[in-house]
Amino acid sequence: MKEIEVVIDTEEIAEFFYQQLIQRGYVPEEEEIEELADITFEYLLEKCMIDEIDEEDE
Repeated sequence: MKEIEVVIDTEEIAEFFYQQLIQRGYVPEEEEIEELADITFEYLLEKCMIDEIDEEDE
């Protein structure tokens, strides 16, 4: 079976949160969105839902 590689980065997460919060009537600051994205990325790593790949190794 071929393994599918999906790349998820904090910028993508930040954009998703930003759009979702705007739709819900919130106006988040850029710094707040970046923090949420970092926390989400760390959560996904901790739960082994994603693996961290060093961009220099690619």
